[in-house]
Amino acid sequence: MCGMRRVSRRAFNVAATSILVGPRLAWAASDEVPRSLDHVILGCSDLDAGIEYVYERTGIRAAAGGAHPGAGTKNALLSLGTLRYLEIIAPDPSQPASTDPRHVASLKNSALVGWALHRHDLKKFASVLQSDGIESVGPKAGSRVRPDGTTLSWASLALKNDNDGVLPFFIDWGSKSRHPSVDAPTGCRLTDLWITAPDPAALHALAAKLQLDVQIRQSNELRLAATIVGPKGSLPLLSR
Repeated sequence: MCGMRRVSRRAFNVAATSILVGPRLAWAASDEVPRSLDHVILGCSDLDAGIEYVYERTGIRAAAGGAHPGAGTKNALLSLGTLRYLEIIAPDPSQPASTDPRHVASLKNSALVGWALHRHDLKKFASVLQSDGIESVGPKAGSRVRPDGTTLSWASLALKNDNDGVLPFFIDWGSKSRHPSVDAPTGCRLTDLWITAPDPAALHALAAKLQLDVQIRQSNELRLAATIVGPKGSLPLLSR
């Protein structure tokens, strides 16, 4: 459509594998960002305000992505490079009261409310986590309709306790779905992402079980943080 290319499952796997085990891509060339990162989620109470907030600081305006049926939310997207993107998520007034577990409607200020990693073995990984005593939910099917009328589908595996989005969930895109990074507005990149914790040693042990290659820093609070850079400047993001 409009000359935009579709990423097939085979092409997606090849690109994702190159991030995981091969030479790093231009925007994945830093140890500051997990190599299998799929997207980060910025929650806000109003989508237009969230889009403007990101635009004013980066110089790139996110494009409407679509609604999440049954969750009471909708989103806008901005590419952060190959196979990674920023999702801005907010309540959808056209849907009934939100059942979104991220509770974005209650946010007074924009905040990171989650992040996702690529995985293509969700059922197997769920069993691995269970054997390590880590409870998860899923894999669970999800979908949304894009503004052009096409449907995106995916499966996701969430941790039963993700500490309000500080810990990631895992996503596997449908074989016929175009990855959101392909045609979302470009011009921004994610320069770093990290978790702060009062007990880094304990979090390192959990991260090893979750197979996370994420930075962990000492702090008084458990928080998720990231930095996005665009042509206009830098946008630091923090969880609530």
